[in-house]
Amino acid sequence: MEKSRPFRPGPVDTLWLTLASLAFAGLDVTLYVFGEPTTGWAGPAAGVTLQVLLDLSLILLFRYPKLVAGLVTAGGLLMLASDLFSPGLLVPERQLTLMTVPTITPVVLSQLARLMDRRTLLWLTAILVACASRPWDAHWNTTPFGLLGTALPTTLSLYFEARRQLLRSLRDRAERAEREQHLLAERARAEERRKLAEEMHDVVTHRLSLMVLHAGALGVVSADEAVRTSAEDIRREGALALDELRDLVGVLRNGANAEPRTLTDGAAGDPATLVEESASVGIPTELTVRGDPGRISPTVARTAYRVVQEALTNVRKHAPGSTATVDLRYHAGGLDIAVENTRAGAAPDPALAGSGSGAGLAGLRQRVELIGGRFDAGPRTGGGYRVGAILPAYVPTTEGDR
Repeated sequence: MEKSRPFRPGPVDTLWLTLASLAFAGLDVTLYVFGEPTTGWAGPAAGVTLQVLLDLSLILLFRYPKLVAGLVTAGGLLMLASDLFSPGLLVPERQLTLMTVPTITPVVLSQLARLMDRRTLLWLTAILVACASRPWDAHWNTTPFGLLGTALPTTLSLYFEARRQLLRSLRDRAERAEREQHLLAERARAEERRKLAEEMHDVVTHRLSLMVLHAGALGVVSADEAVRTSAEDIRREGALALDELRDLVGVLRNGANAEPRTLTDGAAGDPATLVEESASVGIPTELTVRGDPGRISPTVARTAYRVVQEALTNVRKHAPGSTATVDLRYHAGGLDIAVENTRAGAAPDPALAGSGSGAGLAGLRQRVELIGGRFDAGPRTGGGYRVGAILPAYVPTTEGDR
């Protein structure tokens, strides 16, 4: 069985316990004033003095539960002894039913289920039941009310405590099952990533390698300078594509938290390189940089690089013959990115337009929002398209800032 957690009372618990203590003290004083006083050698106020002292001890119940429980039990035994051996000493000879045990007994027993072990509580309850019900001399005005004031509070408190522990146990099990389900899902996703990485490595790498080899061979055997230059460009871009593909395969194998190394290797993460590449393939692109790029962390810089890269790739695919602008504004709060292009001047190449997965912008939005930024994309008034992002300056990561 799950071990019970210790009960830690709050200010509200302490307040109501104090109010209950004062209320019972007032009740006992009222019973003394309007009831039958004690007549023993200790005086007429002996019984009410004992009751009031026990009532005030209720304030200490949450801090010293065993002490208060012991005082109440001792009070019950003293009242029983007075009734048996010295009638009228602590309990009036014509006693009221409420005075067969200390009046705070029901409150104490109802709280002890949360404050002490069950075995001790049952022993204390048995003693107080005997003191209150007087089974050896049962009467209608002692035995039933004595049981109601002792056995019933303990029974109810044990029931509600068991119910509370059961609900907590079920909640903990549900949370544990949810965590296990999450771990199983993560394991399944990791397995899918591994399979996808193997497929990409076996198929795409093979095709890219052939392209690089053919381009290299063409550059060697061709006598035309323009052909050799174009072949070298194809070979270089193919080699870069292979490097990025290897990085992507590593991300798929090692988890989504891994970052491609190519984005941290100097100019590979510089948006200016992307602008030059875009201009080199016939898309005139203007870059505007305002502010200090050193204001942002490497994680934000990588996200900015991906935003510009995806936006310019979409321009080349879907808006050939257009012009583009890339605006980067660095400030104390982070980085504002705007990539805009004009209306397409020619029909898109079907091979290029249909080569994507269709999830590029959705992936960008997810990546930007993951680091606490905002992303928007949509057509411009008068034609063209705009991709914008607002990124924070710094995002705490486990990898550290390199």
